[in-house]
Amino acid sequence: MNTRKTQSEWKLAELAEEAGVSPRTVRYYVQRGLLPAPPFRGPDTVYGEEHVVRLKAIRVLQARFLPLDAIQAELLRLSLDELRKLAESDVTPTPPTYGPTSPSDSQIVAPPATGPRPTTTTRYQRWELIPGLELHVADSADAKVKALAERVRALIEEFQDKEKP
Repeated sequence: MNTRKTQSEWKLAELAEEAGVSPRTVRYYVQRGLLPAPPFRGPDTVYGEEHVVRLKAIRVLQARFLPLDAIQAELLRLSLDELRKLAESDVTPTPPTYGPTSPSDSQIVAPPATGPRPTTTTRYQRWELIPGLELHVADSADAKVKALAERVRALIEEFQDKEKP
């Protein structure tokens, strides 16, 4: 039986405990813009349900190995109801995989043609992931694409860290 009472307001320490993070982390997330700042009331400052939901959603996204910039993009993209569903999902981390996982994964499939190429000039950011491997991201790419690019970069950095002697 759940003895925890339903709460709608939390002090900083209570919020941190509820979400499984430190108070310092909560303050950092507010500073980074991942969490909205609570209405300031001095020592009586309280956080609301949205803060709890966002913190739990951040934990789930971190378990999926997303960097904070990608998490911030997801938080902006999702509604509060979508964040609630995400926050209630499994937090168990899924380790990244490298290379093909089955014989069919090693086949390269070209994306389908979507029509004529636009005639406007598109600007790209060039990211050198490792010597000999570059990723080009259009400045006009949406948040999902930019989050995916950040994820690719983070995975390669993680792989390089594991390969260091």
